[in-house]
Amino acid sequence: MPRLEIIIASTRPGRVGRTVGDWFAEAAREHGGFDVHVTDLAELDLPFHDEPHHPAQHNYVHDHTKRWSEIITAADAVVFVMPEYNFSFSGVLKNAVDFLYREWAYKPVGFVSYGGASGGMRAVHAFRPVMSTLRAYPLAASVAIPFVRNHLDENGVFSATSEVEGAAKTMLDELAKLAPVMAQLHSPAQ
Repeated sequence: MPRLEIIIASTRPGRVGRTVGDWFAEAAREHGGFDVHVTDLAELDLPFHDEPHHPAQHNYVHDHTKRWSEIITAADAVVFVMPEYNFSFSGVLKNAVDFLYREWAYKPVGFVSYGGASGGMRAVHAFRPVMSTLRAYPLAASVAIPFVRNHLDENGVFSATSEVEGAAKTMLDELAKLAPVMAQLHSPAQ
């Protein structure tokens, strides 16, 4: 079964990314097509990029980078659960991605974005070229959650609309088709 790594890409206090990520992880488990894993960048706690060598050399010296590399290397597909900050993606997400290079190659990548009126899609549009440059394969199908705070209950738990659930299923179906095929292409040696 392909390994799906869900990356929660917000570390801001008071964030809703964790509850959205928990919802999506459960949707992925219910889908049944993946071995689902979640990495929360707030818990991973990467410093600002501090490796002395270029990531393309794959010569990591810090344990936090080696651990991050192992997580992404093991993934057959990746979904970023990401907010929109000022019409773009978060700095902590860019920093995390820039720690690595080879690990992203030939992996299908999906997006669950959230925010205000745009549902975080401006952040996704800004982020797609970053992932394409790393030879990842950003999916056309994505999940956008507009006015995300309107979908939180009194305990702060996210509840998806039927449209959002449908978008998640469509994206998971596409990931399930692509992950096994693309797994033949990616390896740390790429």
